[in-house]
This record gives sequence, C-alpha cells and structure tokens, in this order.
Amino acid sequence: MKILETKNIVGMILGGIILIVDIFLRGTKLFYLLIALAFIVSILPFVISVVMQSGKEKEVDEKFLEFVRDLVENVKSGTPISKSIQNLVNGDYGALTKHVRKLSNQVSLGIPLTDAFFTMAKDTRSETISRAITLISQAERAGGEIDNILESVANSVNQIENLKKERKSGVFNLVVQGYIIFIVFIIIMIVLQYQILPMASGLAEPGISTAVKPVSPDELTMPMFALLLVQSFFTGLVIGKVSEGSFKDGIKHSFILVVLALLISGIARVFLG
Repeated sequence: MKILETKNIVGMILGGIILIVDIFLRGTKLFYLLIALAFIVSILPFVISVVMQSGKEKEVDEKFLEFVRDLVENVKSGTPISKSIQNLVNGDYGALTKHVRKLSNQVSLGIPLTDAFFTMAKDTRSETISRAITLISQAERAGGEIDNILESVANSVNQIENLKKERKSGVFNLVVQGYIIFIVFIIIMIVLQYQILPMASGLAEPGISTAVKPVSPDELTMPMFALLLVQSFFTGLVIGKVSEGSFKDGIKHSFILVVLALLISGIARVFLG
C-alpha cells in the first residue's frame, strides 16, 4: 500500500483543515468532537486501502482455485499443461488475471513450469498459492501425473477455502459479542466519568484535612480516554485475528471501534460535559 496515494493525501488535508477550524473552537464543547472527526477523516483513506488490499488477496486465493480447476479440465482433455495455461490466458480471474497472463508469457518463453509457478506465488504473496505450488513441485519431482497432481492441488485449495469460510461463519457470534461488550465498556466509562466520579469527589467532608490531595474528575479524563482508545485498538486486532486469522484483517475492526469510542466520547462531552 502506497502512503502517498491521492486519496490518502486528500484525507490528511481535510483532517488538517478540520484541525485548523477546531483551533478557533478551543474551550468549547465541540473542540474534542472535531478532533475526533479530524482523526477519522485523516485515517479513513488508509483503512480503506488496507481493506481493499486484503479483499484483493482473498480474491486471489479464491480465483486461484478456479484457475486450477480450469487447468485440470484442459489437461485431462489431453492438452499439454503449457498449452493449457496459454488457453486460459484470456479467462476472467479477477485480481489473479494479470498473474495468469504473466505465467503464460513465462511458459511461452521456455521458462520451466515450476519456476514460473514459484514466480506467481512470489508475486501474489499468497500463503495458499505458495503451499499449492510447493505441492506441485514436489509431486512433479516424484514423477506423478500432472493431471492428478493438479486435481490434488485443487482439492487441497478447496478444503483450505472451505475451512476459512467455516471459521468465519463459526465465530460470527463471537465478533458480534465483542462489539456489544466494547460498547457496554464505553458506556461504563462514560457513566464513571460523568456521574460516579463527580459524585465521589463531592463526598469529602469539609474541615477534614487529608494527606492526599483529592483528584478531580477532569484530571482523570485523559487517562480514561487513552485507556478507551488502547482498548478499542487492540480489541479490534483480536477480533480480526479470531474471525479471519490475520491481525491485518483486524485493522478495519480497530478503526470501527476507535471511531465508536471517539464519537461516543465526543458526543457525551457535548451533552454531559
């Protein structure tokens, strides 16, 4: 992902403009809410880029299964594998299409099939494709029939994709519970900050000297806010790891939870602060 993409620069500029406007509102109830809005606008393009890149990676894995199945059908019909790959060069394989075309060009130039496949695995940076290519290479060296090898690879990739889908659907309820628990956590923090702490600070009896200076609710605002942001960020990463098997996929969950924390805290400060 390129940091200096146009949409990322636009997001940072808009976030900077909001911050400049917010300077003139310093001391008002809208000050912290606009800071949260500036952060969201600035970070949103980066998060969108990460989500889109992650989606392309998943599409590559899914289309690779489709490509191998088509390759198996061509090889089983008696067509040599090199010719079969060239026959599929005009197929629509989504994000994998350009890699299929590169594979076809390499094979047509006389590059060994295994080397061309390993180049595809390196370019796609897909663990699924890397494992499949390794299986093809080892089986080919052992002298197996290429059509049987490819069929075994297709079955293996299919099983991996099915396991990913089953895991994602199986933990969906856990993801929902994670969001609900975090929202409850935000509400508890707000109640603690705007209801319980002000009440507790007023319980000290006048005339009684204490060795420890009482802490005002305002002094606890920033530590509690920092705790809320840290909690939201790492909760999102854990949700992504549990549901989709990658901390990278957790970035979108972290962003959503951070946005919830910022907006709810900002709105609470406007109406309760």
